[in-house]
Amino acid sequence: MGARREALRVAKFSVIGGIAFVVDVLVFNLLRPEDLAGPIGAKIVSVVCATAVSWVGSRYWTFRDGRRNSAGKEAVGFFLVNAGGLLIALGCLWFSNHVLGLTSALADNLSGNIVGVGLGNIFRYAMYRFVIYRVRPGRPPVRREVVPLE
Repeated sequence: MGARREALRVAKFSVIGGIAFVVDVLVFNLLRPEDLAGPIGAKIVSVVCATAVSWVGSRYWTFRDGRRNSAGKEAVGFFLVNAGGLLIALGCLWFSNHVLGLTSALADNLSGNIVGVGLGNIFRYAMYRFVIYRVRPGRPPVRREVVPLE
């Protein structure tokens, strides 16, 4: 049952990641022109937007069985992990722009949104699974009980 549960978790992570990826790419391409934010600034803003979407999906669906009682502390850890993922994507984008000299929209999307996001996703999943949410086998989802007022 453990492998099946983990496979389901990876599938949920992929769905949430796909939605966040669409947000990331759309915002990145809206802001990418130099007269708006340029590729580096656009990537920072797009990742912040995608991270907000990803946190909600991860907390309430993908990793609900490992979430913490303190949403604030969890969000801080989640955003810090995503800052690491952002640095990976920015590193790929920077390398493509400044080392390889590739500055077209296609090159920026391949380096920042395909290679960078792909490598960042591997990092993020491991950090969410083993650090932020610390899901244990057989652990039931966190349930909030409503206490009736008398």
